[in-house]
This record gives sequence, C-alpha cells and structure tokens, in this order.
Amino acid sequence: MGKVLIMNRIDQVFRNNRDILNVYFTAGFPDLDDTVRIAKSLESAGADMLEIGMPFSDPVADGPTIQESSQKALENGMTIQKLFDQLRDLRKEVSIPVLLMGYVNPVIQYGIENFCEKCAEVGIDGIIIPDLPMSEYLENYSSVFQANGIHNIFLISPNTSVERIREIDEKSGGFIYVVSSSSITGAKQGVQDGQVEYYKRIQSMQLTTPRLIGFGISDKETFKNACSYANGAIIGSAFIRQLKEDASDSGIKSFVRNIKSKSP
Repeated sequence: MGKVLIMNRIDQVFRNNRDILNVYFTAGFPDLDDTVRIAKSLESAGADMLEIGMPFSDPVADGPTIQESSQKALENGMTIQKLFDQLRDLRKEVSIPVLLMGYVNPVIQYGIENFCEKCAEVGIDGIIIPDLPMSEYLENYSSVFQANGIHNIFLISPNTSVERIREIDEKSGGFIYVVSSSSITGAKQGVQDGQVEYYKRIQSMQLTTPRLIGFGISDKETFKNACSYANGAIIGSAFIRQLKEDASDSGIKSFVRNIKSKSP
C-alpha cells in the first residue's frame, strides 16, 4: 500500500509554508472548557498547526510537565467523548490543521472506527498515537483512517533504523514526527549534543514526506535550529508551562510571537 494522497489541511500547510510551528496542548487543561479557546488563541497568534493531547492516566512517553497537565485534565473531567463534544463547532472557529495525540488504549476502547468517524465529523486532520505499532496500523486500521481522510502520523527517533525510516516515509501521510532524542518529552535548554548530527542524517536521506521535529523544542533558538533541518517543529512542554503560568489570550499570543518573531 502506497502513500495516502488525500489533500487535507496538513498537506496544504506544507505545500505553502516553511518554518511551521505546531503547538501541543492538553485538552481540558488548565480548565475543562479551555480547549477551543486555546485553539483559537493559538491560531490568531500565528501557530500553523495544533496538536491537542487526549489525557491518559499512564502517559509513558511524556515528561512530568505534560503528565501533570494530563492528570489535571482527567480530574477536570476530560474524556474522549467530552473532547469531541467540545470540538463539535471547531471549524466555525479554527481554520488551521488540528491533530489529536494520545495513547492507543483509550482510542481502542472508544472504537477505532467510531473515533475516526468522529474526527472527520469535527474536522480533525491527523492523529498521533505513539504506541500504535506501524504493522498493526497498516494491517487493521489504515483503511478506516483513509476512508475518513485522516493522516496517521508516525514517529522516528535517533534509534530508528534506516530501513524503518524508509518504510515510514513510504507509508506516511501528512508529516513524519522526528523525535529529537530518545528520552521522554520535556523542554530542554538549548540544542543537545548529537542532535544536529541526527538532524543532518535525516535531512541527508532526502525523504519525500515533510518532517517536524519535536521533544525539547522550547524557545526561539531551538525552534529556529530545528527549522534549519526540517519543515518546522513542535512545541509542547514549554507551552504547557505557559498555560500553567498564564493561560490568558494575551499570554498565549505573546508566547507564540516570541517563538516565531523574525528578530534576532
């Protein structure tokens, strides 16, 4: 099975832009009903894409910042069904691509087919499920995703073999999520040793699928560095910390503009 060729909002963004900023935040954090408000603020501030985290009680790939936001969201009452209810009128408010990110167990419990249909209904463009094995996706779920026009985003890390990277490039739609290190998520200070070599190695493979770099992107410096080697980058933990300190529209806009501003 070859590459998905459905043109959705993600494809359009990569066709027309560079230095793409994708911002992750947890649904239902800091308050249960903040999800769409934060999405609107991010778009108006200049984010190119949004990644909404579905909180889960055992987020093994996430560092303490996102784990804490996930726990708070669950305590607030966030569920997958509640999230879909909140997103019912999403496309009246937000025009940029929106992805959902989460773990496979809650999605399977909800029902993969139901989940994909709901995503299509509310205008979700892509899904990131780090613990869904590629072979299982291709064998059992790819037809459901494709039927609903949803890109499934695969991740690669410094430990991913060249053979697997080539396979992911062939089978991917949307973009490839380039995990900057083999550790859990979390905003690290500056560019870590070995990262640039890894970025250059992936860049030299001349993959056909666009790439966004994530994990450890926290400020203008790390964002610009990532954009030198990929189509853009994903910011998560640093933005969650911003929401914890100041979740106002002005605080969100200031955060995004500081990342994307062209000044030195």
